[in-house]
Amino acid sequence: MQLKNINQISGQIELVTGLHIGAGSEEIHIGGIDNAVIKHPYTNQPYIPGSSLKGKMRSLLEWKAGLVGESEGKPVSIELIDTLSGDKKDQATAIVQLFGASGDSKNSELAEEIGPTRLSFWDCSLNKEWAEKVDKNNWLYTEAKSENTINRISGTADSPRQTERVPAGAIFDFKLAFKVLDETEEELLKMILTGLKLLEMDGIGGSGSRGYGKISWQNLRLNNDDWQAEYQAIEPFK
Repeated sequence: MQLKNINQISGQIELVTGLHIGAGSEEIHIGGIDNAVIKHPYTNQPYIPGSSLKGKMRSLLEWKAGLVGESEGKPVSIELIDTLSGDKKDQATAIVQLFGASGDSKNSELAEEIGPTRLSFWDCSLNKEWAEKVDKNNWLYTEAKSENTINRISGTADSPRQTERVPAGAIFDFKLAFKVLDETEEELLKMILTGLKLLEMDGIGGSGSRGYGKISWQNLRLNNDDWQAEYQAIEPFK
């Protein structure tokens, strides 16, 4: 097995609706926001962790391949691949090739055949031009969205809270590194495009069922080539 190339997949993520990816802070100040978004510790600008994109994209591809029931809700493993056959095995193998397998495998022969993880996800910082526009116009990087639950009997609002979101319209720079080994890259590249399309169809971050985290991919490129048309042509369910 030989490393033949490392492709760069890049573009922008434009927020169609507000985005919340939590910072995980347990400290809540009186009168403050209950659910803060994750921010860079130096610039205080929000960003999208590569781990959030990787986890959601892998999960959606596993759902599409019909593997979630087979894996009992866990990420597809090398041991699971060994029990599959046909198209499901091909799909599971491609997913593990792209995203990797957690833990040590007892099937060293199959693990060696699959090889190392092909995809490396970068954290997505705010696009420089967008950040400059925000600063120039004295806009805010985030917004506070008030939420509550409704008592079904009294009709009154219960448990009010404020959730911090990155507003719709914000633009983040996106980048992936894709290692090309001995296998042909076309099928894996198609799966990457499918994963990106599934993210756009579903969303990223928290509270997706309430309309958060809807995104649009812009200016996708594969190395120095325009990749947007190939992306637009992907129809995951046809």
